[in-house]
Amino acid sequence: MKEPRITVNTESDTGRNLTFHDNETGRNMNREQFVISIENGLYPDYHVRVIDNVPTPCSNPDKSKNNNLG
Repeated sequence: MKEPRITVNTESDTGRNLTFHDNETGRNMNREQFVISIENGLYPDYHVRVIDNVPTPCSNPDKSKNNNLG
């Protein structure tokens, strides 16, 4: 199975994803950087949802449960 493009490095105590790693480029990003990158079209397999008034990166839905951010 192919490694996901993005993996989560750290989460808050409440489970919010805080930092991310791009397994293709080696880039590490905080949530805000990842949101901006998604909005700029750099990660077409991801979208931004506003959860509790916080822009939150989410992987696009598909039939697989193995490639969600986690």
